Parts: sequence; C-alpha cells; structure tokens
Amino acid sequence: MSEVKISAEPRTEFGKGGARRTRRAGLVPAVLYGHGEAPQHIALPAREFAAAIRHGGINQIFTIDIAGNPAATLALPKAIQRDPIRDTFEHVDLLIVKRGEKIQVDIQVTLTGEAAKNTLIVHESNTVAVIADALQLPSELEVSIDGLEAGSHITAGDVKLPKGVELAVEADVVLAVINAAQSNEEAPAEGETSAEGESAE
Repeated sequence: MSEVKISAEPRTEFGKGGARRTRRAGLVPAVLYGHGEAPQHIALPAREFAAAIRHGGINQIFTIDIAGNPAATLALPKAIQRDPIRDTFEHVDLLIVKRGEKIQVDIQVTLTGEAAKNTLIVHESNTVAVIADALQLPSELEVSIDGLEAGSHITAGDVKLPKGVELAVEADVVLAVINAAQSNEEAPAEGETSAEGESAE
C-alpha cells in the first residue's frame, strides 16, 4: 500500500465547541501519538482524508506534514469516529509508525469463487489480524471457497498471505462456515398434518 501525503495544521481549540468549529472549517480533528512522543493535536483536510480512506481503506499509511514541523511523520489511523447520518469523519486517532517497523492490523478478507450448490455461507469474521511491515500492508486478503460442500469451514490458515505477512491469530480461527441451504417445503393443506401427526377430524 502506497503512502498518501497530507498536510495538517496544529490544533489549539479543544472540547466539543472547538471540534465543531474545526469541522465547519472543512477539517477533521485528530490526535497523533506513539513511539513515546507527546500527543499532538492536529487538524486534517476532510476532503483529502476521506478520499484517501475510500481508496486505501482504514489501514492507509499517511505521510503527515504538520505546519511548523521540520520533518513529516508517518502514521496509521488507529481509530476513526464517523457521523452515521452525514457519513463524515468526526475524529481520528493516528498512530506514529516507522519505516521497517512491523505492526499488527486487521485486514479485510474477501471470499472468492462459488461454493457447491444449495449451500449458504455464514461469515464469522470479515477480517483477520496479521503482522506486517507498516509500509507494506495488504489492502485485502483472499481465500477461495470454490466448490466447497456443506459442512466446510474457512479458517485463518486458509487465507493467502503475501510474502512478509504473518497471522497474528491461531490458524484454526474460523472466518466462515458453509452450511446446507434450507429447502422451502410446502406447508400441509388445511385438514392435513405432517407425516408424524394424525389426520384431522
């Protein structure tokens, strides 16, 4: 996953009122922390940040250029608060990362192929935790369900991992289950019962 460069401004207003004014100015309130450094309160351009998240997902790595700082900082979104009605970003926690550092993140898992006929796929988890280089995080991972019969399980160990990426969970953690699809049987006609029941009077 490539880095996205983004500019930021130091944030001096805090609390709900300050956050509202920041958002009205087209910015997203954020906190940058990690690696023993004091937390920095910053504001990110909302439009650019949203575009980067849409394209790269929640594990997008940012190169943040903070006004007044001599050097840019690499960071990964650790927690994102959204407005569920407006679908806008309310606040972002950004974790500082270093080049060559390995970190643990949850990656989206996509099921490919088609299971056997008359089966139903039950998702236990749509993500899997992995450990990888902070600057080489996969955008998604895949696992094939092609031809799987009812009773089959998809586990973390079945996921195809790129070179340099390792599981952060046990391989037998279940991600999906293939169940038999229930058939729609006709309901008994009026005056009739099931095979085990007695005839109506």
